[in-house]
Amino acid sequence: MQVSYQYKLRPKPSQSKVMDSWLDMQRSLFNWFLADRIDGYYQTFIMGEYCDIRTKTERYPLTCSLNKNSNLHNPWKNPDKNGVIKKRSCSLMQDAYLAEMKQARPWYKAIHSNVLQMLVKRLDTAMEGFFRHGRGFPSFKNRSNFRSFQYKPGDVKLDGNKIYLPSIGWMRFYNSRPIPQGFQIRTVTLRKKADGWYASILIKDDSVPDFPAPGEVNTVVGLDMGLTKLVHCSDGSDFDNPRPSTSKKGKRTLKIRQRRLSRKNIGSANRKKQAQKLARLHKKHADKRSAYQWFVANKIVSKADAISVEDLNIKGMKAKCKPKPDDVKHGRFLKNGQSAKRGLNRSISDASWGTLIEKIQYAAAKSGKSFFKVDPKNTSRT
Repeated sequence: MQVSYQYKLRPKPSQSKVMDSWLDMQRSLFNWFLADRIDGYYQTFIMGEYCDIRTKTERYPLTCSLNKNSNLHNPWKNPDKNGVIKKRSCSLMQDAYLAEMKQARPWYKAIHSNVLQMLVKRLDTAMEGFFRHGRGFPSFKNRSNFRSFQYKPGDVKLDGNKIYLPSIGWMRFYNSRPIPQGFQIRTVTLRKKADGWYASILIKDDSVPDFPAPGEVNTVVGLDMGLTKLVHCSDGSDFDNPRPSTSKKGKRTLKIRQRRLSRKNIGSANRKKQAQKLARLHKKHADKRSAYQWFVANKIVSKADAISVEDLNIKGMKAKCKPKPDDVKHGRFLKNGQSAKRGLNRSISDASWGTLIEKIQYAAAKSGKSFFKVDPKNTSRT
């Protein structure tokens, strides 16, 4: 079984400064490696017979990686015992470049080597998701969307309410729940949020099965998602929708924080402070939403042996209305109801049906209950 526990860290000011500098350097390195991969892909598949854009040197096996690879390092490994020379993968080429990069940029020596290697793996996973699984192409990162770094298994140690992070030192954390006996620490991800640093610890125990097999189904409860009530159950019960972001109080507080932010001068220290307050408010709403969804999921799972939920196309429900051209006045458009639908889209996002369904599915699998998704047509009537 493999689960993840999240703890809030209590770093010293000097440790927070070190982790912030690590984030900045790793973000720059991530963008550099991504640009290198884009350049290698361009040279391999678009330039055709050329390898280098400026010199237009012909592409040979000894000078080019040939296949969606990097140009930072030698693409060939050292000969093995039998004298066979194999080609490096892109991640191995960029990983081998780290030693040269530290010589050219000595400030990167402050970062633990395994952290830099996990950064290369992170980019490799994103590229593999694009080429093999049809996901979005990796994008260049800025300070708002690059907020975490990771350690390899075996690097981090725990001792009560203290955690040891290599190259950073011992640090206190809020030990909200102890790690079960028999579980081993795998990867540890440090993530910076609006109210501080958090550690996501992945623990694993091979002797414990992931989920018990579903048992016999005697009772079934059907779920219908809503906005006035968050969930309507087939047994007649329902759950209230707390609306953390779209309630009267939530909207007023959010409007005040955003208005104060807009009045601050761009680049000023007061604007950064106000942006931090706004981010903390968004996180507070997200925490309230997540805690309530876990409460609802556990209550629903305890009702029956099987749970049936409608398979909603939430992305399609929040899509923009089609424009209505005006036939009389060319180049003009008629009202299409998008202004009214904007409030509906905000309510759907605030309810967060998708994450609620995922939590219900996880809680059902953990309890050995069956989970089904059905066609949403006429589910509100039946």
